[in-house]
Amino acid sequence: MRCLFVADLHYSLPQFDWLLRSAPGYDLVVLAGDALDVSSIVDFRAQTLVVRKYLQRVASVTRLFVCSGNHDLDSRDASGEKVARWMEDVRALEIAGDGDSPIIEDALFTICPWWDGPMVRERLIAQIAADAMRRQGLRWVWIHHAPPRNSPTSWSGARTLGDADLEQWISQYQPDIVVCGHIHQSPFVKGGSWVDRIGVTWIFNAGHQFGAPPAYIALETRVGEAVWISAMGMQTVRLDAPLLRPISPAAAFPEWLEAGAAPSPLDRSADIAS
Repeated sequence: MRCLFVADLHYSLPQFDWLLRSAPGYDLVVLAGDALDVSSIVDFRAQTLVVRKYLQRVASVTRLFVCSGNHDLDSRDASGEKVARWMEDVRALEIAGDGDSPIIEDALFTICPWWDGPMVRERLIAQIAADAMRRQGLRWVWIHHAPPRNSPTSWSGARTLGDADLEQWISQYQPDIVVCGHIHQSPFVKGGSWVDRIGVTWIFNAGHQFGAPPAYIALETRVGEAVWISAMGMQTVRLDAPLLRPISPAAAFPEWLEAGAAPSPLDRSADIAS
């Protein structure tokens, strides 16, 4: 299964355009939170309408999984905790989202909401515990916006900004892969990285860059290889080998990453918001 991992698009329409062009080259696209941007001058409701159109278009050409991030929260639930209410409409578009646990081929995905308080946190803990009972014989992948604490994927350049609870849950349940984002600079600063390994668990955070394309990670599960591509260049890791640092730059795309899966950022398509 060929997967495309992105996060933190923050209502960047050029990046959403790129995602729409790239999606047909993958079996699964994962957007690990912060599709929206609370600091944008664009009205938040308008952002949700535009992003929903993009998500619908992506889901029409491949599978799409989306979790919420802190920038996606737009309302409060009955207990007063912040939630991404606009994402409830995502399920009607055949897109798996917060709280869903779909199975594709040999992989179980746990899609985690951004939690703002104890109620959503407890629901997430219950979801993880339930999925732990279903994982036997399956590759277990978590989609969780924040990376774990004390990981290069959560290093800001000055301190770790990761999630302490996620660090504990990874130690307890040992999923195979965690796809995250949130800490934009981690892959680009000294001491940070786009990839980490905690025990048997691989952690991926593509990071955030401006313009198109976004920083992204492509993973081929059958080959067991992940590729990070950004303005800083390209790096690869094998999932069947130890993670050695420093990770050397890659000179060429792997054979499995066909040109159709990585369109040129110079390609243009009509802006869906126009």
